[in-house]
Amino acid sequence: MRTVKTTTLGAALALALVVPSAAPAAADSSACTHHFSGPQVCVRLEGRNGWNSVTAIWTNPPQGVRKRGVRLTLNGHQLGSVQTARRVGRTLSFTWSAMDTETDTKVCVRFARIDRVACDKTKYIGDRTSP
Repeated sequence: MRTVKTTTLGAALALALVVPSAAPAAADSSACTHHFSGPQVCVRLEGRNGWNSVTAIWTNPPQGVRKRGVRLTLNGHQLGSVQTARRVGRTLSFTWSAMDTETDTKVCVRFARIDRVACDKTKYIGDRTSP
């Protein structure tokens, strides 16, 4: 049994060391509201140049909140309809799949019945996969 645990741990560590160097560089970033009390909302961009997935995260919802509507805006214009963020552990989150967000776009997320908005801006990073 100990051999299986050691092998699994070794494989996981090896994968953790290989994946970051093999994956293409990305312009991943995140931004959160900076209030000392009340809801904290974050937006995370994962992608490259003008192609990103967007995740809205409410980091400290009350325990009884299991889901909440969340909207995404690009340069102040709502994209699609309100989506439903669901609880996973201690947070509520929803991820919009990768899309053409263009660059220098202000990306914001806002949860229903919360007056805080988290925003970040997409960036052009060029081709960082070549030496």
